[in-house]
Amino acid sequence: MRLPSLRLCLLVLAPVLTASANSLSAQVRLPALFSDHMVLQQDREVPIWGWAAPQEGVFVKPSWTSKAYFAQADQNGRWQRNIPTPKAGGPFQIQILASNQIVLHDVLVGEVWICSGQSNMEWPMTRIDRSAEEIANAVYPEIRLFDVPNRLAVTPAEDVEATWSACQPDSVRSFSAVAYFFARKLHHELGVPVGLVAPNWGGTVAETWTSRQTLEQKPWFAAGLKDVAQAAQDPETFQKGSRAKVQAWWKSLERKDPGSKQGWSQASFSDQNWESMELPGNWDRLKSLQNFDGVLWYRRSVSVPQDWAGKALVMELGPIDDMDATWFQGHKVGEHQKAGQWQTPRKYSIPARLVKAGENLIAVRVLDTGGAGGFHGNAENLRLYPKGNPQAAISLAGSWRYHKGTAMGKLGPVPTGRRIHQNYPTVLFNGMLKPLIPFAIRGAIWYQGESNRTRAYQYRELFPAMIQDWRQHWQQGDFPFYFVQIAPFAYGKDQGQAAELREAQYMTSRSVPNSGMVVTMDIGNPRDIHPTNKQEVGRRLALLALHRDYGYENLVSSGPQYRDFSIEGSRIRLFFDSIGGGLQTGGNPLSHFTMAGEDRVFHPAQATIEADSIVVWSEAVANPVAVRYAWGAADEPNLRNAEGLPASSFRTDSWPGLTEPKP
Repeated sequence: MRLPSLRLCLLVLAPVLTASANSLSAQVRLPALFSDHMVLQQDREVPIWGWAAPQEGVFVKPSWTSKAYFAQADQNGRWQRNIPTPKAGGPFQIQILASNQIVLHDVLVGEVWICSGQSNMEWPMTRIDRSAEEIANAVYPEIRLFDVPNRLAVTPAEDVEATWSACQPDSVRSFSAVAYFFARKLHHELGVPVGLVAPNWGGTVAETWTSRQTLEQKPWFAAGLKDVAQAAQDPETFQKGSRAKVQAWWKSLERKDPGSKQGWSQASFSDQNWESMELPGNWDRLKSLQNFDGVLWYRRSVSVPQDWAGKALVMELGPIDDMDATWFQGHKVGEHQKAGQWQTPRKYSIPARLVKAGENLIAVRVLDTGGAGGFHGNAENLRLYPKGNPQAAISLAGSWRYHKGTAMGKLGPVPTGRRIHQNYPTVLFNGMLKPLIPFAIRGAIWYQGESNRTRAYQYRELFPAMIQDWRQHWQQGDFPFYFVQIAPFAYGKDQGQAAELREAQYMTSRSVPNSGMVVTMDIGNPRDIHPTNKQEVGRRLALLALHRDYGYENLVSSGPQYRDFSIEGSRIRLFFDSIGGGLQTGGNPLSHFTMAGEDRVFHPAQATIEADSIVVWSEAVANPVAVRYAWGAADEPNLRNAEGLPASSFRTDSWPGLTEPKP
């Protein structure tokens, strides 16, 4: 039984040894995607690639077959070979043989999905409903995680620095919750390994995830593309940025902000007239602060034990949205003043000379530039302890006093100088997506849109173009692309932009082949842009995949989708697709309908379900021409089907929107 494998080994190694004599200076290597514990897409010709010496021969030998597959490196040293994978199974080994040998262990074959987007896709397991319970139960050896680190690049990168890991409590803690719950549902239903490749970055726009080839066809991004090209040619100048401009902005804040001028950071300042709130928690949960963007000051006193006096301390405050400066006993001990650090946990060292026994004052100046603001970690993230002894920590969670500083409108936008940041066009495609292409995948899931909200009409073109861009680069056909519609949230000063963004997403789901949209109108949080019920979001994405890709033909995977309307005197009748077992509301009257006549002024309307349609009317509109449903940014309506899946917001009119470009 051993002779055939020995003969094969000799046949394989003979040319390898010959190649070795000619390529002593280069060793075969693989991108990070091809490593121990990986998942390959089942029943597919999957590309495997890497680098070697120019013209060097490379053999790929998977353990599920007796065959070895040959590839030859090109003049730049890159090689690639497609190999057929079996039905789901494993674990397997894969040998890569050239002047050296690489052996990949514990390789599974199953279903592979890209999981991308901004913060709601990035949102970790530690910050969801029932997080401790969910993490403790996340023991799934056949679900594998590949978390792509945040990295921007002005030119396409070849590789990323990441590793595959089996899903277990330690590895899943910081992983995308939406992606995990999507995979868990698939794994339960299909009984096969699932690989999750997760390139995501909070607060990012769709154009940063799109290639130059596609964006060059859109005039909106010409200036950004020019900057990226210049940065590629002269990176040193761009990295320096316009430091003087940035420094001038922060000096302006110090002059305009009353807290900075009046010494609110000092222990001697009296805050007895300030109000209190519980931390951690975003300040948008308070009615008086729901639409406030700008500076908010926090203060609290902490009682330091006698034996800590004169010792260096460590203060942890968890992540703060967006930027902060922090003082201990009137002395600044740390700050984060760069954009994009809203998920960075704050950890500051306090010099021993500042620490006295008894009451010590902590002050934090938080600057929120838009959306939710404040401390958004968990209670255990807020603590104070002697350096090197976290077991002795004192909790800083609980009641803090707070007071408004300067509003964002008086400060103007925070300048970035000419530094290339993560929202420049193409840079995350270059740094985080391009290195993954053409890894064989079943499809992609996507949760993004909040950062493009004020450009919703543009998103009607940009989002489908991004999807097509990915498909063109992957060269794996119109692979499934399922995405999440943005949830209800009370954006400051929103007058319909959020609804227009949802509309752009809905239009994409209806126009782009093999795409689908999950609606979250019923599981959002108007006071939190990051709703914590990620379990249901992941499940609904999985319903789409199961129904469309895995043969679950009788599964209802979508809520009611508005199709058409007819005017019946003083009423309008609405018609829907995907009604499943019927239109429902959970026993309550239909909500969040408005109606307008020719004057285009919308009034609250009543509505009722009649079989598979809905009839809408308003006493204020005798001759209606249009109906809108859930057109407010934070609306939480109740139309759904019998399967419990909600309807998207929609409108029957096509009147110009707020985000429509002016002629």
